[in-house]
Amino acid sequence: MSGTGVSGTGRGAGAVRRLLRNPLGVISAAVLLVIVAAVVLAPVLSPQDPSAANLRDSFTGPRAGHPLGFDSAGRDVLSRILHGGRNTLGGAVIALLVALGLGVPSGLVAGYRGGRFDTAANWTADLVMALPAMVVLLASRAILGETVWVLMVILGVLVSPSFFRLVRGIVAGVRGESYVDAARVSGLTDLRIVARHVLIVVRAPIIIQTALVAGLAIGLQAGLEFLGIGSGDTPTWGAMLNEAFTNMERAPSMIVWPGLALGLTSASLVLLVGALRDALEDRGTSPSRRPRRSTTVTVPPGTEETGTGETGTGETGTGETGTGETSTDETGTDAAGTALLSVRGLSVSYAMPDGTAKEVVHGVDLDVREGEIVGLVGESGSGKTQTAFSILGILPEGGHVSGGSVVGGGREIVGLPERRHRELRGEVVAYVPQEPMSNLDPSFTVGAQLMEPMRYKLGISRAEARHRALDLLRTVEIADPERTFRLFPHEISGGMAQRVLIAGAMSCDPALLIADEPTTALDVMVQAEVLGLLRRLQRERSLGVLLVTHDLGVVADLCDRVAVMHDGRIVETGPSGRVLDDPRDPYTRRLLDAVLDDAPARDPWQPPKGEVP
Repeated sequence: MSGTGVSGTGRGAGAVRRLLRNPLGVISAAVLLVIVAAVVLAPVLSPQDPSAANLRDSFTGPRAGHPLGFDSAGRDVLSRILHGGRNTLGGAVIALLVALGLGVPSGLVAGYRGGRFDTAANWTADLVMALPAMVVLLASRAILGETVWVLMVILGVLVSPSFFRLVRGIVAGVRGESYVDAARVSGLTDLRIVARHVLIVVRAPIIIQTALVAGLAIGLQAGLEFLGIGSGDTPTWGAMLNEAFTNMERAPSMIVWPGLALGLTSASLVLLVGALRDALEDRGTSPSRRPRRSTTVTVPPGTEETGTGETGTGETGTGETGTGETSTDETGTDAAGTALLSVRGLSVSYAMPDGTAKEVVHGVDLDVREGEIVGLVGESGSGKTQTAFSILGILPEGGHVSGGSVVGGGREIVGLPERRHRELRGEVVAYVPQEPMSNLDPSFTVGAQLMEPMRYKLGISRAEARHRALDLLRTVEIADPERTFRLFPHEISGGMAQRVLIAGAMSCDPALLIADEPTTALDVMVQAEVLGLLRRLQRERSLGVLLVTHDLGVVADLCDRVAVMHDGRIVETGPSGRVLDDPRDPYTRRLLDAVLDDAPARDPWQPPKGEVP
């Protein structure tokens, strides 16, 4: 199965299959299709001109060639129903397009970007919603004339705030999701993120709102025409209702046909949209994608080593690199060459409601060299993640770098425009977040999410991106890459999701990798495998790695150097072996003491590991 079929056509085909399994959806779709086809083919199906009148046929009942009879002016009722549907449905489509065109884009921008545009757009929407729609339409009719099309454009403007408020509210809640941040870190533009990862979240509510607005437009247009607002020469369902009501006592059956047309159209539209919404939102595992029980266990290459040797303290924590032989001083200043990452005097502040700024990171100095793993360790709230986000340029709303310098890949990062900063993400610096499941978009397969950054950043074809994605899945030791490529995030485990995120971070061959608590949500065995994987990738690709963690055991197993952070400041920096064995700062000693205090006591009757009783 190709990547295209899985990520695009396959998902759409699945929604169609789910829709076809819903009886109400099938029936309503069939009724609506018949109505639309009859209206579109009105010139072919009509027995005569809808405006052709013959008073001798007034109120005449059905006869050959005229199955619905004639109205008060001797005009064929069937012809007027068909041609009137073109005008009524066409007017509703105009109102709907105007409302969608104004409400959805403005809601996306306001919800995703916020700021002054959000304030101005909200004020405008409130103003439009405060206007009485019927009064505005009646006034517009008096000024602009009886043209129904113009009134439908005005109606579209009046109902556009409903789309704006709906979309803005959902997008404002989604923009803080981890998978949106992950897309930003991979280097995607805001437009691409909104179009691919945000818009899909609001599609079902938009579909429902579309049905409501379409029904409102049809009903309001018919109501205006029923009141006599509109051209009497133009056949519409509302005008036919007006005429039927006027002649109710003489020909009561005349009200049946336009009423039936309006009722069937509105009811089938609402039922169809509800069924379509259910089909789009139901992404349960289909039989074709349901995980199959395997009778054999495939061990990925290198797994035997990653859990023990490669992550052991003997090689990384206290080995040659860990002793600091490649470093000239305890601060990690690179004497051999230029560091991949050089942070000097970094300060991060947040705007407070009273107009002041609160500094949360104070004068941080940090270096990461090629082929080196540096641990940034500290308790929760010490400023580790804020420092990492400053390097990536993804500080939360209200946060900004208030001082210092960050040089990555030979370029100053602080003060870069978003467009220039985006060029560094993915290719120069990549990010592996914590909480792997929340950093994958539930609407797309694993393969689609791996291919997207490569196609955008590297400009390669879909076939080449698919080939690279499968190679990456093999690189991160996923046993069955083809199957994993086709799965959705909810169908894989947390450990496999973390491997997928590591593969995504490596997809554009970055020089520097920032890993933020990459093993927090994983069990012990999977943690060891992920740590071994990071070490292997670092060695094979000469990666520089900044590992943000609070786990000193991970630092001992993996890191060459460590920087200890407390209350927004770096309090101690040095080779991991020296810092862990001989801490010089009181806070570092407290951290180590806390780890030792939390360690389970050994049963005195149980011999130490490796000894025979």
